[in-house]
Amino acid sequence: MPVDILDALNPSQRQAVTAIEGPVLIVAGPGSGKTRVIVHRIAYLVDTVGVSPHRICAVTFTNRAAREMRARLQALLGSRAEQLTCGTFHALCAAILRRDGEAIGLAHNYVIYDEEDQGTVIKQAMEEAKVDPRRFPPHAVHEAISAAKAQLLDVEGFRLRVGSYYDEVVLRVYERYQALLVAGQAVDFDDLLLKTFVLLRDHADVLEKYQGRYLHLLIDEFQDTNVAQYQIARQLAGKYRNICVVGDPDQSIYSWRHADLRNILSFQKDYADCRVVHLGENYRSTQTIVAAAQKVIATNRQRLENPLHTSKGQGAPIVAAEAYNEEEEANWVVRELDRLHRQERVPYSACAAMYRVNAQSRALEEACLRYGIPYHLVGALRFYHRKEVKDVVAYLRLVANPADEVSLLRVLNVPPRGIGQKTQDQLVRWARGQGVSALDALGRLSSDEQGAALIPSSGRAALLRFHAMVQELRQAAERLDVVALMDLLLERAGYRQWLLEETEDGQERWENITELRGTAEDFRRLGPQEGLAAFLEGVALVSDQDNAEADRDAMTLITLHQAKGLEFPAVFIVGLEEGLLPHSRSLDDPAQLEEERRLFYVGMTRAKERLYLLRAFRRRFRGSGMPGEPNTPSRFLRDIPSNLIAMPLGSGAPSLIASRRPRDEAAVTPATQAAPPPRPPLKTGDRVRHAKFGEGIVVSCTRSGGDHEVTVAFQGAGVKRLLYSLAPLEKVEMHP
Repeated sequence: MPVDILDALNPSQRQAVTAIEGPVLIVAGPGSGKTRVIVHRIAYLVDTVGVSPHRICAVTFTNRAAREMRARLQALLGSRAEQLTCGTFHALCAAILRRDGEAIGLAHNYVIYDEEDQGTVIKQAMEEAKVDPRRFPPHAVHEAISAAKAQLLDVEGFRLRVGSYYDEVVLRVYERYQALLVAGQAVDFDDLLLKTFVLLRDHADVLEKYQGRYLHLLIDEFQDTNVAQYQIARQLAGKYRNICVVGDPDQSIYSWRHADLRNILSFQKDYADCRVVHLGENYRSTQTIVAAAQKVIATNRQRLENPLHTSKGQGAPIVAAEAYNEEEEANWVVRELDRLHRQERVPYSACAAMYRVNAQSRALEEACLRYGIPYHLVGALRFYHRKEVKDVVAYLRLVANPADEVSLLRVLNVPPRGIGQKTQDQLVRWARGQGVSALDALGRLSSDEQGAALIPSSGRAALLRFHAMVQELRQAAERLDVVALMDLLLERAGYRQWLLEETEDGQERWENITELRGTAEDFRRLGPQEGLAAFLEGVALVSDQDNAEADRDAMTLITLHQAKGLEFPAVFIVGLEEGLLPHSRSLDDPAQLEEERRLFYVGMTRAKERLYLLRAFRRRFRGSGMPGEPNTPSRFLRDIPSNLIAMPLGSGAPSLIASRRPRDEAAVTPATQAAPPPRPPLKTGDRVRHAKFGEGIVVSCTRSGGDHEVTVAFQGAGVKRLLYSLAPLEKVEMHP
């Protein structure tokens, strides 16, 4: 064995690696090197103890983590690493079922249905069970079934738990759903766990085979296990009891995926003789960040005490800043990012902006585009590329331009109206044969016999209703501002109801629509048709930007949930307001509120050197108050000691208020509000020169937070919107 297997570890890590007998709980704080410990523990078992790799099973929670673990083990063990069982819980269970599932009636060539397949089967099951999908959204019923399986409740087990009419409805669908899966020799992701548990429970010979094989079982991210996963782990480790679990209850943030925090909190009760090893040295963050994070998480009750320390030094103070709204908040982030990049040579890729919900990325994306900051969005589409946003914009484009066939075909059957693809194709062919737009062709269906003959009667009626709705919206566009028009189309099209009741992640998708609506508020001051045209132009200018390549030097935009397991030298956490972080859904549930605090803790501990905490005084799409009311600062900010926070004044970023407790509405005095705005640096008609775009004429110059947004019509480069403080604009003097 190479001598550095243990030499490279600190005392706590060495203890975790060499404690090989019986159950072991390793409480690994953020940045404490838990992956190193797991890998070195396996290498120690193989090289020092002499355990065959074939008899070791290591379970992770993501394929990415499994690949990383395998790569590290390959470096330490060479080809012997190939004999290890190393993968996710679902992959382990799938392999067990493939080999031995016939014992419970599952063919070895069974198929695994993905989410789309599952949705199709759920709808079929609801139809056969005579459950109205308009009253009981399919995705909600599916979620209830998934939750039951995570609790190891098959159909009969769920039947014993039925306590309401809704439970009875779910049971009826559950029965048909499982019958359809069985008929197709298929399983869903939850079945992989449930059926493995049943197989090991009911067939002693199969259980004995796997218990005898796996002398050592290691489980990473144990705080994220659900009931089914923990019970399978206990089954596999039942003979030798060499079960080693690694996790941190302070980083448990996936209850919505059925993760059960009680698993790690009760491990010492389930295994009274277990050894507990604390990994408390943080190798990632500065002392300031570690101390602040510790103060935040200390308020929680559901945790295992694990004091953190670091030898990285005090580091820079945390910056807590307040912006007036989400646009100013986003501008603050990118201006500070630009300062770090220009003055301190910090790469853009070293920085990340984190937020609670995906809809918050919109303001950050637009600010990055205006400032020319490269970025990439992790785990989600860019705001204006999201389906629900594109749908609403397509409706508005069709209202503004009835010849826009692309937009018409996008929304013709959205929400579903019974207009199939065949009907749409026939409509387009007929319209082109008549030399008219598809929308005009719709208007002729009631009077043109040839057109009527081409379209089935059911489809024809739906098409005529759609045409009447668009015509109503076009008439309304002559008198309504863009926000009122958007509200009307959402109502007339039934889009909101469909989004919330019939689609996956309906609430989050609706939040994106309300964010889009908030953006449209800026155009209400213009006339109805002018406002609609300006809004659509603004959207087009943003959405036409090319995506930043992942391998470029680009900042990261990411939700706090997706950020777990990552680290960045500089982290900006935005939206620290009551109702957002913590989320409004958690405010009446102490357990959920603790999870929101853990989510903030995870975000804080992603930062290595710099941490910025921001909140908006007003936010248009979310908050604790009604639209237009001020937001209350997040209660989590009050837990950070004031000596760890610095004012951002003089940093080169906009001069925003920063404090331990961000200002409340009373702090915005009439005198402050009445202060005269800075004089515009340019005026309409000025001629300017840009280093990249050449010469142009200023179309407008308006305030944007602490800056000015300049719209310039460039010769050959078109119309561009730029922020004055960063855009290299030079005024060209006009000579007679």
